[in-house]
Amino acid sequence: MAQRSEGYNTRTRQLILDYLVANRSQAVSAANILAHLDAQGLSPSPTTVYRYLDKLAGEQRVMKYVADKGEKAVYQYVEQNRHCHDHLHLKCTVCGRIQHLECGFMEQLRTHLQTGHGFALQCEGSMLYGVCRQCAGGK
Repeated sequence: MAQRSEGYNTRTRQLILDYLVANRSQAVSAANILAHLDAQGLSPSPTTVYRYLDKLAGEQRVMKYVADKGEKAVYQYVEQNRHCHDHLHLKCTVCGRIQHLECGFMEQLRTHLQTGHGFALQCEGSMLYGVCRQCAGGK
């Protein structure tokens, strides 16, 4: 029985990771992942999915974003060698896409906030909300 359980967990985990990689341009919720697994004929408990997502977040393979407005956490796959704790993120409130704000001014912003305001910026999981160019109808 333990052998079956291990195989099930491995398959479930691989399907979760594959889903995150395939959808890496946007953040997804645990509910999105559960619906995907259900479509694949699996029905793990939500607790199993959350535990694995927390494990991936701990390994810095996914970013976990939690909004202050009582929204549920969303997750996004992180490419190797990407340092999401060094920059802010932009989330489109229309399509949900998350962009990494990896601009040269981030160090200037961090320095300004520290020297001018005595504030140490922590970017990991930090999000700015707005409407992306595609959803706004721009090019």
